[in-house]
Amino acid sequence: MSLKKIAEMTGVSPSTVSRVLNNTSSTCASREVRDRIFAAAREIGYQPNEHARSLRSSQAQKETRRHVSIVLARITTLEADPFFYELFRELEITLFQNDIVIDHVVYAEENLSRDVTRSHGVIILGRCSQKLFRQIMDANRNVVAIWRNTMDFDVDEVVCDGRKAAELAMNHLISLGHRNIAYIGDCSYESRYIGYCDSLIRSNIPINYDWIRQTDQTKAAGRAAFEELLARSDDFSAVFCANDATAIGVLELLREKRRQLRKKRVLFPEISVISIDNIEESQDTSPYLTTINIPRQEMAHMAVTLLCDRMSGNHSEHVRIEFPCRLIKRESCHSCPSVV
Repeated sequence: MSLKKIAEMTGVSPSTVSRVLNNTSSTCASREVRDRIFAAAREIGYQPNEHARSLRSSQAQKETRRHVSIVLARITTLEADPFFYELFRELEITLFQNDIVIDHVVYAEENLSRDVTRSHGVIILGRCSQKLFRQIMDANRNVVAIWRNTMDFDVDEVVCDGRKAAELAMNHLISLGHRNIAYIGDCSYESRYIGYCDSLIRSNIPINYDWIRQTDQTKAAGRAAFEELLARSDDFSAVFCANDATAIGVLELLREKRRQLRKKRVLFPEISVISIDNIEESQDTSPYLTTINIPRQEMAHMAVTLLCDRMSGNHSEHVRIEFPCRLIKRESCHSCPSVV
């Protein structure tokens, strides 16, 4: 039995393997255990249902199984970005459930393997350069992309508009009375930054460029950018972070600053923090992080559905499917002190 084999390879129980591969709960095992289980499942060509397992006796039927490659267009490792890590896991589960084998995982800095040509299809995760996109399309015509905003490429795409997500976050802060709102994140051709600026302009709030920090979207970068902001100014009452990872770095530094000043009997100003993604870690911060949910599971499901349909030759026109984002209210945002 495949589950038992994976359990033996990873040193966990078959029930844990089943919960991880069937996405029962993100908390059913640690990230390290989940990584080992997925790696073992790929190694043995795990098939998730009795019908699929019954086909293994036939070599001809084996060869009919579909194989795909996944291109991670923006990152060099899965560990570099929690959002893409979790999106990749949702894709992996959905592909398993559809009896599709992952042939190759290609990262941003790697050259496309010639074997990608032999895959039945390709899934692109993250914003892609024109050069890389042309290489992918030259290698394989069955392609679907998942990214935050539609791009001017002839390809099936599943999107959740980053600009709309930013506007939703900013509107929440503005509704709480905040007008002095800082921004931490990517500013170069970035839809979330455009959403930040547009929201201020529509609300007749001047853009203060001293409160804007261009930075990599990691926890360490978010922490460093916020420390720089605090050193230059303390006039802002809220911070909009382009993703949860930077926001978590901000919250960590805020917590430390409050502890330090509390010892000196000095109050640290309340600063609201909001971001985008709703990764698993955003539910374990202190305070719990208010964020915009990007529906990773639904986007992964639709991307695989589109790719299967294209691989079967059932559509030739390019399709774009956009999912809505949603505000997740937690504890890191509160009314601006000046309007309470």
